[in-house]
Amino acid sequence: MARAAAGNTVKVHYTGKLDDGSQFDSSVGGEPLEFALGSGGIIPGFENAVLGMAAGETKTVKIPSDEAYGPHQLDKVQEVERDKFPADIQLEVGRRLQAVAAGGETLDLVIVAVGEASVTLDFNHPLAGKDLTFELELVEVA
Repeated sequence: MARAAAGNTVKVHYTGKLDDGSQFDSSVGGEPLEFALGSGGIIPGFENAVLGMAAGETKTVKIPSDEAYGPHQLDKVQEVERDKFPADIQLEVGRRLQAVAAGGETLDLVIVAVGEASVTLDFNHPLAGKDLTFELELVEVA
């Protein structure tokens, strides 16, 4: 039976959980995730976990944050003057927003604090700094 190797396109069902057991994502019940091994489009720890698996095989892996979305970086938390936001935007802690950088790149961010004069924004990936556990099932190797 063929084992997943660099250059193969694979289809994987997964369920991702945090250390507290809460689920943050899953493909179960939907379409499996399809990607090319070695393309760099998937977090390194996930890709490394799939390498060597055979179709039909399952496993559970814990991926440290440095092999997932990296550490939470304090320099990606910024305070912005409140008047820089449109008046019609509800500014509340936990709200996710998108901004467009000078180069046209779309940035995802979350509001982490709201003060009278400023709003604190976190530009880190929501899973940065977190170890992730994935239950994997390799559906297909091509």
